[in-house]
Amino acid sequence: QVQLVESGGGSVQAGGSLRLSCVASGYSASRECMGWFRQAPGKEREGLGVIFTPNGKTAYVDSVKGRFTISEDKTKNTVYLQMNSLTPEDTAIYYCAARGANVCATGAQFGYWGQGTQVTVSS
Repeated sequence: QVQLVESGGGSVQAGGSLRLSCVASGYSASRECMGWFRQAPGKEREGLGVIFTPNGKTAYVDSVKGRFTISEDKTKNTVYLQMNSLTPEDTAIYYCAARGANVCATGAQFGYWGQGTQVTVSS
């Protein structure tokens, strides 16, 4: 089993930054691939990017490349999502998710999810 707990959400003005955290626990092989997703009101869930924790390699969807950065701190079992240049369109609930490492991509099926953290960006 894997448990994921997100934090760091909040309200910020357009142009601002936030860093979300995701603390992971449980069987490590089931969380070698960590992903960040978001869901805005009335919209489908959107994948943002992933990190392959054994080597730290990251991949992002085009819509957030250059603005969002995923990183990890292995000593804290924590994965981060640094978000810069936020716009109101980034308002959503943000989730981290985990899966084993055979495929590490936002389009893969993730079996473990956190509870989500709300990010609100005002203009």
